Amino acid sequence: MTMPGRLILWPLSQLYGLVVTARNKMFDLNIFQSHSFDLPVICIGNITAGGTGKTPHVIYLANSLSRLMSVAVLSRGYLRKTRGFRMVRNTDTTSCVGDEPLLMALEVPQADVFVDRDRVNGIREILRNLPSTGAIILDDGFQHRAVRAGLNIVLTDWNRIMTRDRLLPMGMLRESLRGLKRADLIIVTKTPGETTRAEREDIHKELVSSGAPEQIFFTTLSYEKPRALFTTDSQEINRSTSVLLVTGIADPSPLERHVKSIASDVQHIPFPDHHKFTTKDIGRITDAFDAIEGTDKIILTTAKDAVRLKEIANIADQVRQALHYLPVHVQFIDNEQDFLSKILIYAGKDSQNR
Repeated sequence: MTMPGRLILWPLSQLYGLVVTARNKMFDLNIFQSHSFDLPVICIGNITAGGTGKTPHVIYLANSLSRLMSVAVLSRGYLRKTRGFRMVRNTDTTSCVGDEPLLMALEVPQADVFVDRDRVNGIREILRNLPSTGAIILDDGFQHRAVRAGLNIVLTDWNRIMTRDRLLPMGMLRESLRGLKRADLIIVTKTPGETTRAEREDIHKELVSSGAPEQIFFTTLSYEKPRALFTTDSQEINRSTSVLLVTGIADPSPLERHVKSIASDVQHIPFPDHHKFTTKDIGRITDAFDAIEGTDKIILTTAKDAVRLKEIANIADQVRQALHYLPVHVQFIDNEQDFLSKILIYAGKDSQNR
């Protein structure tokens, strides 16, 4: 239900929708050119602004495909201070390549990760530098139609299904649901583990009736045990552990629910997505941690936040010892093999079929 105060944004949403529709029409009519490439290009994106879990799904797909072929991941490198085409290395900083590409490079060392705002140029440079590349995964490239991906995977959050959203700025949709005609597969992310098959079938029908393809899959996020960020000694969490949760992601609610399910005392300090932590922020985190009584306490953050926090030098020793992150991976509710089969059938096609 739309809040009355947001109704004033309706004219802006309509104007935004007209601009996006006109742009898409230009690509449909070949007035704006889309480029195809002679290798599998798989796009993982959404029509919702942020928070659908693209990064763990890109990591999942890169891990799966890397077992069979040479894989490159191409990302924009959001908020990086460098320009142009760049290969991401483990020794890079987030200011050079962005936090998500750096996390991908760390999590999938067997794949090559690159950043380039110009996706066409990025793919050309990948093929020039690594001609043996077997497949390219585009991170968040669904709206970047200058590249015609051979397989488009669109994500939508279970807690914010795109069929129930509105166009920016009234809602969070980047384009109307008509854009789903370009999608090949849909993944409903962050699906609660306790959902029933009937509930998932209802969501399936709702999406298909709004233009989504029939191929719809459901995933959830599975959290591993905490890992120490600065030391080699990782701390366990039990119900008596006091947790200070620090997040700088678009939607921390699934993580917060998980942490509260394993610890009874949880304090949460949220920051905006991709937040660049400052000395003042570290001071706030330190004060909150020091104020927690007892010795059984820990600071938890996300893997994406961890790559940014690890670059900060002036962190008090007790905070460095306490800082941990929770690794997360994608888990399919069902039909995982069906999903992987579709990916591998496409990625294994020869150039004539593609």
